[in-house]
Parts: sequence; C-alpha cells; structure tokens
Amino acid sequence: MPEQVRERKSKITASRKLLLKSLLLAKATEELAQERTEKGEEKERFLGERIPPIRIAGLSFAQLQELCQELHEKVNVVDEERYDFEAKVIHNTREIQDLNLKVFDLRGKFKRPTLRRVRVSADAMLRALLGSKHKVSMDLRANLKSVKKEDSEKERPAGVSDWRKNVEAMSGMEGRKKMFDAAKTGSGQ
Repeated sequence: MPEQVRERKSKITASRKLLLKSLLLAKATEELAQERTEKGEEKERFLGERIPPIRIAGLSFAQLQELCQELHEKVNVVDEERYDFEAKVIHNTREIQDLNLKVFDLRGKFKRPTLRRVRVSADAMLRALLGSKHKVSMDLRANLKSVKKEDSEKERPAGVSDWRKNVEAMSGMEGRKKMFDAAKTGSGQ
C-alpha cells in the first residue's frame, strides 16, 4: 500500500504550477491597485460631504477672522472626539489584555518566571515585612533549646552495654528466644 502512494505523483507539472502562481500574483496586484484607488475615491467623497469647500475670495478681514474662529472650533471638536476614541481604544486594549491573562490563568498554561535564590537575614526579612516598626535585632538562635551532654547521659539506662559483645550469644534461635523471654519478663513486671 505505501508503495502505491509513493508512485502517485502530482497531476500538475512544475511549469504549470509556476504559471498558476504567476497568474495569481498578477491578479492579486491588480486587485490591490484597484482597492487603493477605490479607497482614495471614497476618502475624497467622504471629505467632500463632511467638509464643504471654503470660499475666501471677496471676504473682509472681520469675516476672515470669524471663519478662522469657526474652523478653530470645528478642529477642537474633532480633537475632542479623537481623544475620546483614543481613550476608549486604550481602555478596550487593557480590558482585552486582562481577559487574556484570566484565560491563561484558567488554562494554567502561563509562564512562571524563574525565581532566584536570595539570601536574606532574619532582621532584613522582618524589616521588609514590618517596615519601620522593627528596630530590635532578633537573635533566633537564642530561642533554640539548649541540650546539655550530662542530661543525655543520665537518660541512658545503666544496663545497656556494648552490642558487639552479645552478637555471638544472640545468633541462632536461642538468642532470639532469650530476647523474646526478656521482653516478656520486662513488660510483665
């Protein structure tokens, strides 16, 4: 079966593929040029509707000043609208980023930053947590319980001897029976 798949070749020759590619590219460039001209015409038509042509011929100085003030007001209105739109766009992009972060959090596939090991003393850590309230240096080792050697030696029972002496005596079943009997008598008392 795999041999049959290998034998089958594409039905289109390389020259035919090249010809089709060149035709597609030529058609795409034509459509792009046509789209640009259509956009330019649409822009001119839109501006012609929104902005009437200005006629300044034959106007007095006062009329020219009044026209300039009107144009100034229109520019201010357009700037305010542009500013409002920019604010809305910024707000929407922030909201989209927040929602994307929530989606990644829900999926659990977000990248965690690599953490560095930082050596901080106890005083520095308390200062960072408590702020300026922490002024007294704290010696954490002073709070640890101290163990004296004498106390640990007193806790040992006096009857315990070196384990190596009893190895031969305890080997075999007799030794285990002695241990078992010793445990019974010790717990029975």
